[in-house]
Amino acid sequence: MHIIIVGCGRVGSNLAETSSRRGDDVVVIDTDPASFRQLGAGFNGVTLRGTGCDEQQLREAGIERCDAFVAATDSDSVNMMAAEIASRIYRVPRVVVRLYDPGHERSMRVLRLDYVNDAALSVQAILGKLDGGNAFVEERVESA
Repeated sequence: MHIIIVGCGRVGSNLAETSSRRGDDVVVIDTDPASFRQLGAGFNGVTLRGTGCDEQQLREAGIERCDAFVAATDSDSVNMMAAEIASRIYRVPRVVVRLYDPGHERSMRVLRLDYVNDAALSVQAILGKLDGGNAFVEERVESA
């Protein structure tokens, strides 16, 4: 699977490393080249400096053959824009957005973007542990 990940912070770098270990073809895009240092030695993908919203950069990343696209920056605006380009212009079959600020959840729904709400998942995991559970209890976050 060819995956493009925009954002190489904690979420993006972990996703990139995991996907790379699974054998996926991974391209990571970030505005800060220093962020690529978060990728471990086992990462065998490609890194590109950019925003994930520039069509030339996206073509260089292989957007035209992309199977999955993840927008995981700390900016919901950038994530939404990049996801819109990937899904509406390039028709990437699977596009997921990291929702950084829960206040933007309505916008994600209106745009019909599939998203993961960091705060909701963290709260769910903490409550599960407080209730005596050791494992993370997954809750499906609705996106539309």
